[in-house]
Amino acid sequence: MKFPASLAGVLTALALWAGQAAGADLDSAASRVVDAGEGIRLELALSAPLAYRAFLLDAPPRLVVDFFGDGPGRADVGGVDRSGRVVALGWGPIRAGWSRLVAQLDGPYRLSSAEERPDGAARLVIRLDPATPEDFVRLTAKHAEENGPGAMPQPAAVAKARRRQTGDAPLIVVLDPGHGGIDPGAEAGGASEAAIVLAFATELAAMLRRDGMSVVLTRQADVFVPLEARISIARAAGADVFLSLHADALAEGVAQGATVYTLSDKASDRASALLAQRHDRADLLAGVDLAGQDDVLAAVMMDMSRTETQPRSDRLARTLAASISAAGIRMLRHPIQQAGFSVLKSPDIPSVLLEAGFLSSRSDRARLEDPEWRKSLQMAIAAALRKWAVADAAEARLIRQ
Repeated sequence: MKFPASLAGVLTALALWAGQAAGADLDSAASRVVDAGEGIRLELALSAPLAYRAFLLDAPPRLVVDFFGDGPGRADVGGVDRSGRVVALGWGPIRAGWSRLVAQLDGPYRLSSAEERPDGAARLVIRLDPATPEDFVRLTAKHAEENGPGAMPQPAAVAKARRRQTGDAPLIVVLDPGHGGIDPGAEAGGASEAAIVLAFATELAAMLRRDGMSVVLTRQADVFVPLEARISIARAAGADVFLSLHADALAEGVAQGATVYTLSDKASDRASALLAQRHDRADLLAGVDLAGQDDVLAAVMMDMSRTETQPRSDRLARTLAASISAAGIRMLRHPIQQAGFSVLKSPDIPSVLLEAGFLSSRSDRARLEDPEWRKSLQMAIAAALRKWAVADAAEARLIRQ
């Protein structure tokens, strides 16, 4: 089944064959990504046909292929890439029923052709050829426009503006386990950040609910959730507070202990800047890039909203750091840092990011895998949220008077 890379440069192929519903696996040994002349050729061997769509995005240049159906989930594509023109290649789930392949490219290309052949079971063949920078900008702009609704988060449906919590209703906490799906986060010692923080968040959610809080998780499985979609989930839940959970790694130097981050356009130090860059870059590589979407008026209004919200986030960070330290849990020498994490950019929800530890540290890794240590940290977080909520509610009541 062959489709030309036309229709304003967007390829949308729906291979609706009878075998699709049964699911499909990727045969890595029979698949390959290779240089072909001046271009690139992708050959993906599937056990059954899958509906798919392919498109290009910029900054960085990348080919995105979305598969619909019970696909291979996170496929091992490490040995598939034999192209010197593909900088990075990944494949994993992005939401229920959808998987995504992302190939980061070394420059501008165009989609020349794509064909799903009944070769054995199914073989998807995609050809990329060099494009001028000008043509690439035009193509990617059109691709983003036509594929945006399926790839970008939709606005949260909110019935009315939410007022600050005053303690007369359960505190609504949104826990955000970082990474997931195609983006496993940091990996070390056989552990992945995405899996560790999801387990931690699930345990913490149960504890907070026993404390009478209302808790929503931005993801409850190993799926990819775009950064901005996480904020939309928090807003739809009417969140009183947003806590993003991570356990990253630093390639340079040695870091141990927990760290609490608040939003800043300029990071506190170089390590903070690298961590923020890594988180946002992962989202770019997964095919979602919402940079530059705010107009001037929207930016001004959000800045005005943050003048009230940011001090509340700062107080939450201080309360968290004090509670964690009081529990005897190791923290960095400067436990409160600032960084430009996208998930902290909600203008109206107090938001902080907690690095529970660093997978690059063997001792931190051991602590994160210890149920008793995790329980101690979770109890410290719960105590901090209770204390912060009381003080925040008291301030809100004073403001209303």
